[in-house]
Amino acid sequence: MSNNLLTVAYIGASVLFILSLGGLSNQESAKKGNIYGILGMVIAFIATALSSQVTGYGLLITVIIPGAIIGSILAARVAMTSMPELVAILHSFVGLAAVLVGFANYLNPDPSLVGAEHTIHEIEIYVGVFIGAITFTGSIIAFGKLSAMISSKPLMLPARHLLNIAMLGSSIWLGVQFMSTENGLNPLSIMTAIACVLGVHLVAAIGGADMPVVISMLNSYSGWAAAAAGFMLSNDLLIITGALVGSSGAILSFIMCKAMNRSFISVILGGFGEGAGKSSGKSQAPAGEANPTTPEETAQLLREAKSVMIVPGYGMAAAQAQHPVSEITKILRKRGVNVRFGIHPVAGRMPGHMNVLLAEANVPYDIVFEMDEINEDFPSTDVVLVIGANDTVNPSALTDPESPIAGMPVLEVWKSAEVIVFKRSLSPGYAGVDNPLFYMENSKMLFGDAKKNVDNVLRALSDLEAGKEKVLVTA
Repeated sequence: MSNNLLTVAYIGASVLFILSLGGLSNQESAKKGNIYGILGMVIAFIATALSSQVTGYGLLITVIIPGAIIGSILAARVAMTSMPELVAILHSFVGLAAVLVGFANYLNPDPSLVGAEHTIHEIEIYVGVFIGAITFTGSIIAFGKLSAMISSKPLMLPARHLLNIAMLGSSIWLGVQFMSTENGLNPLSIMTAIACVLGVHLVAAIGGADMPVVISMLNSYSGWAAAAAGFMLSNDLLIITGALVGSSGAILSFIMCKAMNRSFISVILGGFGEGAGKSSGKSQAPAGEANPTTPEETAQLLREAKSVMIVPGYGMAAAQAQHPVSEITKILRKRGVNVRFGIHPVAGRMPGHMNVLLAEANVPYDIVFEMDEINEDFPSTDVVLVIGANDTVNPSALTDPESPIAGMPVLEVWKSAEVIVFKRSLSPGYAGVDNPLFYMENSKMLFGDAKKNVDNVLRALSDLEAGKEKVLVTA
């Protein structure tokens, strides 16, 4: 393939990637956005494979075919609830690729690069390896936390910020050594090891409840790592794609930080988990006793309601309860009940997780609202169903300044007339914080597996509807 044709293909792929991001910004156009992204990647892959720079097709095929098979099998087997873990581990691959590309470029330099060009190229290598190493190990720790292989509690080492600064300073000093010596392999290798430790420490210091923001931040890191690899390989499309991913991930992280009342800068510096990881011990303890309820009582309450709000969380995803929830929604809407869904920006363990689950269950897009759009409507809502959510509906975030999640915006479900909480027990949520909502007078607990209880509520509601129809027929 000629260079002119390769450039045209890269421009077309870049346009498709931009259209993909635009499509993914809206639920109705998300499917089209995915198609654009797939087409762009297919064009980019074929154009690169056919370019004059690629000659070892035997080795390329040997690597690509097993990778494609393994990736397809793993992706097909991964449940929607495990998607955050999959995304995290994929980010680690991008980081590792940037590290390997950097070392390969340094060990096999381009003889045509001299003077300032050679200096700039070495800076690209050093920075690309640094970002890639942090992304690689940080993503592995995120994967471990999300999959419960590692404790979700933040790691609070003494003087941890000074430790981060020391590692960063050492990396900068090694960078000077790398640029000023003919054999820079040793400084590059030592910096890589330090950056790997830094990546581990940055993410390990972040609490489990904040992992959705970590995922989006690592997404940004992986984008910049890909862009760095693009500079090292002189690949314009990789630079463009990496910049798109890096900037969009950073913007998403900023939005989520604002939604959780956190500092965007502290995320980058690894101090984001501090609030979720320490408590003064003066936090308000839940008072009173929980009021248990039954699926039959819940069904009757729903049947008598005129306005119903459903607030899903990770528990709904883990139990795969979105489909019976969708059926309940259909029955209630058929009765003329105003049913809506309230989604917290960090519901689940990845941005947009709940929206995807609801779309999978064919819940209409126009009744799914974000927290800022729906919070003021709770006082006029008859019944709220909290299905598997905990930290995102915890009133102590607003009422208890000593709470580890103080200041985090939450869905104010307790302002409604009745709240039914679907939960296995009264245990704390992912942030490890007790929830006073469980003990409020207008709140009732439907204990047990979310899927089983939602199925039972659906069955009871269907029976009530069938009984009504039977009465009408008899009359």
